[in-house]
Amino acid sequence: MIVEFVDIILLSIGMDTKKEIGRRIRQARGVEPADCVLKNCRVIDVFCGEIVEADVAICGERIAGLGEYTGVLEVDCERAYLSPGFIEGHIHIESSMLTPGEFTKTVLAHGTTAVVCDPHEIANVAGISGVRFMIAESEGQPCSVFVMAPSCVPATHFENSGAQLDADKLEELCRDNSVIGIAEMMNFPGVLFEDEEVLEKLLLAEKLNIPLDGHAPGLSGKDLQAYISTGVRSDHECVTAQEAREKLRAGMWLFIREGSTAKNLEALLPVVSVGNSHRCLMVTDDCHPHDLIVKGHLDRTVRKAVRLGLDPVTAIQMVTINPANCFHLRNRGAVAAGYRADLVLFDSLKDIRPRMVFAGGKRMDGGAEKEKEGQALSQNAFPEVFNSVHVDFSRISFAIPARGKVARVIGVQHENLLTELLELEVKIEDGLAVADCENDIVKLAVIERHRSTGSMGLGFVRGFGIQKGALASTVGHDSHNITAVGVSDTDMELAVRTIAGSGGGLAVAAEGKVLSFLPLRAGGIMSMERAEDVAGGFAAALKAAKSLGGNVSDPFMLMSFLALPVIPHLKMTDLGLFDVDLFEHVELWVR
Repeated sequence: MIVEFVDIILLSIGMDTKKEIGRRIRQARGVEPADCVLKNCRVIDVFCGEIVEADVAICGERIAGLGEYTGVLEVDCERAYLSPGFIEGHIHIESSMLTPGEFTKTVLAHGTTAVVCDPHEIANVAGISGVRFMIAESEGQPCSVFVMAPSCVPATHFENSGAQLDADKLEELCRDNSVIGIAEMMNFPGVLFEDEEVLEKLLLAEKLNIPLDGHAPGLSGKDLQAYISTGVRSDHECVTAQEAREKLRAGMWLFIREGSTAKNLEALLPVVSVGNSHRCLMVTDDCHPHDLIVKGHLDRTVRKAVRLGLDPVTAIQMVTINPANCFHLRNRGAVAAGYRADLVLFDSLKDIRPRMVFAGGKRMDGGAEKEKEGQALSQNAFPEVFNSVHVDFSRISFAIPARGKVARVIGVQHENLLTELLELEVKIEDGLAVADCENDIVKLAVIERHRSTGSMGLGFVRGFGIQKGALASTVGHDSHNITAVGVSDTDMELAVRTIAGSGGGLAVAAEGKVLSFLPLRAGGIMSMERAEDVAGGFAAALKAAKSLGGNVSDPFMLMSFLALPVIPHLKMTDLGLFDVDLFEHVELWVR
């Protein structure tokens, strides 16, 4: 009885029992039929970079062996290609606006069987309770979710966030079995300037011997060496081949990002070579639901990489064995005996489109096991995650008194998170600085929304192209204050009031009317609805935004990064304009 009880405990935490190992040995030897055999496969061998013809025998959740096998269940794969399940090495699930259950169900259909996520979005809203909410929502999903403990909550001390995670709270999180490392150290200036709290978090990774992700856009030379010397081992912020090559040579894992907004694959792919490809991953970082459903997840990135000339097997290695090695995910990332039976079957190496997906040895139907649907959220489970939008409108104003003629203006770059610091003459009317649609200059506001402080940053942004109305969102990396972009003060206030009065979301307003509203009531950043419904609502919001005359394919995602003060060059927080290069707030007016 004691042995049986121990076996039950081991199974519940994903460890093998002697009984299970014995079954696998017998099935691998062919002494008894395998639980399931995938016959006539062309197996992608990620260890040697080859393609091998074989049957694949599955015992329970693991692969028993490759060769010639018979099984209780046999599936003729008709010489289709069999790859390990894809592993996402860096993503913020919250940026999909989906809960973990809906997110994993969606990406599983595209061959993603494991995800390494950084829940720092919800952590900035609700602290450690928000992270535990994400862990609880991820448990039991066919697509495995591994959590990196958020290192920068808030990202800097130059903005107001909803919570703070110090080194002690970070260590508490790292003791959880679902947490495998410490997430991106975005505060690279804090590293270089030897900030006491930052150093404690860096030491924690060394103390616990766990991976420590990096985030160092544009960092080079001795500053880069100093940053890496602390134990940081990866970066996903490279935008040029030169930057990527320098970081690879310095010993970093190169995460090539191809998400909904930041698309760096085409620029960085020429860096990947036979000698360094084993140190390269393809990641998405942030993906919106419509992209996930219509375009795909990592399968989309792999297809694009192959179209751009990358060897298909190398591309597959970059989303399977490479992330498994990077994050020390034992028994994942390969089609080999003893490895978890996370598998993807597809017909063409030139156009990789999953037609059959296995997670833990079980065939998924439509991307999710029928018996395990995404669980509905309960607003009573983690109350800290909900009711997180608090704005005192008596304390805010969208008017900008003219204190000069030339102002610092944020210049946005499409499909790039980097912004420009522009010095432009702005339009003045009746002593107030106003939007100038003719020169593509509109207003930008960032409003603190966690504690009704009335803190508000105001300025201008160029590059959205809108000719009327306003956009507002409670998704504003990383502190997730309210971000609004608009031509009209009244429309900006209407859009902000709409999302503030409904617990968060995305709104489009014009000429005194709300054109579109997508509720995001889970912390103001996630929806409690099904992925298809969220994607539909988001598509409607994009259509409404387009009606304002904008020329940006996804203005909400682009807008969400205008408040992130750790990516160069000029950003806006609720405390005002922030020069990332100087790492300090600056005045709006130049002269």
